[in-house]
Amino acid sequence: MHHISKLPNVETTIFSIMSGLAKQHNAINLSQGFPDFGSDQKLNDLVSKAMNEGYNQYAPMAGNLELRDAISKKIELLYNTSYHPENEITVTAGATQAIFTIINAFVKPNDEVIIFKPAYDSYQPAIELNGGKAIAVQLKAPDFKVDWNDVKQKINNRTKMIIINTPHNPSGTVFSKEDMLQLESLTKNTNIIVLSDEVYEHMVYDGGTHQSACLFPDLKSRSFVVASFCKTFHNTGWRIGYCCAPKELMELFMQVHQFNVFCIHHPTQKGIADYMQEPKHYLELSEFYQRKRDLFLSLIKGSRFKFKPSKGTYFQVLDYSDITNEYDVDYAKRLTKESGIASIPLSVFNTNNLDNKVLRFCFAKKDDTLKKAAEILTHI
Repeated sequence: MHHISKLPNVETTIFSIMSGLAKQHNAINLSQGFPDFGSDQKLNDLVSKAMNEGYNQYAPMAGNLELRDAISKKIELLYNTSYHPENEITVTAGATQAIFTIINAFVKPNDEVIIFKPAYDSYQPAIELNGGKAIAVQLKAPDFKVDWNDVKQKINNRTKMIIINTPHNPSGTVFSKEDMLQLESLTKNTNIIVLSDEVYEHMVYDGGTHQSACLFPDLKSRSFVVASFCKTFHNTGWRIGYCCAPKELMELFMQVHQFNVFCIHHPTQKGIADYMQEPKHYLELSEFYQRKRDLFLSLIKGSRFKFKPSKGTYFQVLDYSDITNEYDVDYAKRLTKESGIASIPLSVFNTNNLDNKVLRFCFAKKDDTLKKAAEILTHI
């Protein structure tokens, strides 16, 4: 028998490749986006407490109601708008499952979905699995700004969805209020759905403000907002996130969700719900990560890498064009093997593997890890 994959051109992800190389060569791993420190012991204890108190059977399909209520209150606190906890919020198995389910629920064969490249690598495969076509808008280094005229020209009667990501992984840039108003204007009076990937919402620096899609009424009416507890609470292995949308959109999402995942690990939901009763657990995150970003950049300021400080996420892009003209994938691999530090090359997320001579480094690490990494980078 001979079978053909529905994703015949998909290869091993760059994250697996670089983390594998880092392990093989005992390199400092600043490639994959995960902290090397643990989540708050208080949160761990609350999850254990939930297990011991019997939260071990199915949660409601949309998620533990206490957690949905906590999410609703958080959104009201941060953005002065609301989603009803009973029918406009769903807890998911990480943000990636929410993204996949949204695309699966709405994208049909020959539909077009606009994505901004460099793009998180789950978007395009999910579109293609559903018979859709990803329409790329390339963001240009070093600023990675959106050309909204380009977006306007790509919108047509086949455009089903636009996927945005702010704060943006991998570039570390943040959409401005003007960006969001442009998006709202372009989609007004259309049937276009907006998928707003906001998993780094609590990591915005230098006094900046996260511009959630839910802040803009017309945009909110057509948008799914996707978020992640794993990023916020330093436990990427827990795989728990959520999405919010108007009731009529969420009902269609749930039709797919019920047969895909149905419900998420119940004690974790209960533990997070209790933990979120103290808003400081997410309100202080920007300050926490800005200190790490500033430490990392201060330590490498004498290096030959060029950079613009990350405006959001826990990633920093470094330009190596003054060091070598190598293709970024080759240079990233060589840095891992010869210098003992792993990063992520951005070309793999670009249209036609566009190489801007930049690498992405994760600074969600212990200070000692960042100091050791900086020591390597300053001697290259």
